[in-house]
Amino acid sequence: MNNITSALFTDFYELTMAQGYWKENMNQKVVFDMFFRRNPFNGGFSILAGNETLMDIITNFRFSEDDIKYLAEQKIFEQGFLDYLKDFKFTGDLYTMDEGTVIFPQEPLVRIHANLIEAQILEALVLNHVNFQSLIATKTARIWLASKKAPIMEFGLRRAQGPDGGMSATRASYIGGAAGTSNTLAGKEYGIPVMGTMAHSWIMSHGSELEAFREYAKIYPTNSVFLIDTYDTLKSGIKNAIIAGGELVEKGYNFGVRLDSGDISYLTREVRKELDRAGYPQAKISVSNELTEEIITTLVAGGAPINSWGVGTHMVTGGNESSFTGVYKLAARNDKATGEMVPAMKFSDNPAKTTNPGIKNVYRLYDENGMALADILSLEDETIEAGKEYRYYHPMVDYRQFTCKAAKVEPLLKKRLENGQRVTPRLPDSEQLKISRTTMQSQLEAFDESYKRILNPHIYKVSLTEKLMELKKDFIERNIR
Repeated sequence: MNNITSALFTDFYELTMAQGYWKENMNQKVVFDMFFRRNPFNGGFSILAGNETLMDIITNFRFSEDDIKYLAEQKIFEQGFLDYLKDFKFTGDLYTMDEGTVIFPQEPLVRIHANLIEAQILEALVLNHVNFQSLIATKTARIWLASKKAPIMEFGLRRAQGPDGGMSATRASYIGGAAGTSNTLAGKEYGIPVMGTMAHSWIMSHGSELEAFREYAKIYPTNSVFLIDTYDTLKSGIKNAIIAGGELVEKGYNFGVRLDSGDISYLTREVRKELDRAGYPQAKISVSNELTEEIITTLVAGGAPINSWGVGTHMVTGGNESSFTGVYKLAARNDKATGEMVPAMKFSDNPAKTTNPGIKNVYRLYDENGMALADILSLEDETIEAGKEYRYYHPMVDYRQFTCKAAKVEPLLKKRLENGQRVTPRLPDSEQLKISRTTMQSQLEAFDESYKRILNPHIYKVSLTEKLMELKKDFIERNIR
């Protein structure tokens, strides 16, 4: 849920540069790429999210009268430029991959064709929406995979970075595989299933633990999950849960238990024994408490009898990774002398920060079994055909190259905005999120397990066509001279 449509939602230097372009009559057509430089969490893949909300904002991005007044008060902008901004709106084209796509470094995730001023002002907006949501969707997908695709409940609202962080994180975590959320407003706005059990305060507010469980069961007989670690998990919690839960079973209902502290591996095993011994093998066990994908991997590998997971802090904040490494760089510009679009390229002493020039497409290659082989960056006028062998090159301009004959070739970038408006009608949030989530799930199935390992994943190939590699080498050689 993001209602910011003010075009002031940009970095100040974008506006000072925009005025410079306006004064120098440099508002020519350009192409910008948004891509990222490395997978977060030392992982082998990332998940694209936030580009759908980005398009919502872009189509309504404007400077209000109050915005223009505020800029005038800065005493740095000329009246003619402010008059230009009064009528500002995005009139260009936008290409992007489907939300939920499995993505990799160097690939253009969003490609914008617009005049220079429009494209420049959009930079912070593009990065703000795609970077954060992609980080959280990626984190959630890792947690979901670590759990062997068990139900994941997103409990992160109280730890999220402010109200919009809470809403955006819930949205992105659902795309990444969470089954539901504790965030009630996000449930309403996005159609995400809302979930919750009880707090320790519910139990502490009653005369006894057993009374608390019985009262909860009376109110919510079809949805009773008892929190059993308020006082002592094994000496009282599970024993009282079995009493209250047994009374539910006699009435034709079921029950579950949740642990939020302690040695999860040991306690869940002992709790499972108690439940089975009491004759309730159908009672499910849920756990929470500062869970990460590494902890979940260890618990699953050790055979801990856990049916579902509640994850909050580390899911909605990114945990040990504070940001996604997305950047926004000029890829092509109109040459005033010739009137043609010419490639642009950023150089750097750090080879990883050297960009790939030109207007580019991204293709995913698959083998005959439908498994992904590599992603290929090509120039706009190139096509890659299934069944035909090509040679591809490592993007860092080194000796590594390979040949491949793909059984299937899938173009990943699609035109989504034309002349500032959606090419196809906007879907309701709930419908779009389900599509994005399904995209994530189905695409992950097409990647070998080695790319999805939580620790030390295999590196997936992202390579360049020969034509794009030659263009890049030519740029570098001319710059060195």
